[in-house]
Amino acid sequence: MADKIQNAYETSKNIYDDVLTQRNIFSKLYIKLFWSGTDDNDIARKVLSYVPDDFSGNLLDVPVGTAVFTENKWSSLKNAHITCIDYSMDMLEQARKRLGSHAHIKCIQGDVGNLQMENESVDTVVSMNGFHAFPDKQKAFHEIWRVLKPGGNFIACFYIRGKSKRTDWLVKNILAKKGWFSPPFQTEKELRDILQKLYKETDIHVDGSMVYFYCVK
Repeated sequence: MADKIQNAYETSKNIYDDVLTQRNIFSKLYIKLFWSGTDDNDIARKVLSYVPDDFSGNLLDVPVGTAVFTENKWSSLKNAHITCIDYSMDMLEQARKRLGSHAHIKCIQGDVGNLQMENESVDTVVSMNGFHAFPDKQKAFHEIWRVLKPGGNFIACFYIRGKSKRTDWLVKNILAKKGWFSPPFQTEKELRDILQKLYKETDIHVDGSMVYFYCVK
């Protein structure tokens, strides 16, 4: 499974940013037809707005992807200590090109299911478009909770099933088979149950087949 995911993101490295940011007519049509027109740019802005502009703690970004959405925000947080992790070396290499010149940011290869970090060592975890690709989501949820400090924030966005038959068909029959997405996938209710058991505060929003949220440990 891990090799399948690695290969999938390697083959998509030249189109990944264009699809997410809808830079051309083909990516716009894809989003309109299969994702109900959900704008990843807008969701990214909402997710990043949860991180204060004067944030100065330890922040974990997993998976960092290509840093296409986070480059400007992370670069501006000069007093923060930001660790960017991705399993895909191809994604990580693109992120390093964008973020590598900033002393307060480090990009390392790693597995969200086995984070090489101390318990309660992180103030904020951001996970954008990651959970639908993680093969062991239970481990991912646990590891993120483990490394967060009490009172720390978990901020994320990803695909949830049950909102659009067309999107669910695409995910099941194409994206999951190619390795870009990894089952099982939560419904909104299942995700709410998971987060509310782990966190004392949750602020959850749904946009088409995408969810974005802010939780406090």
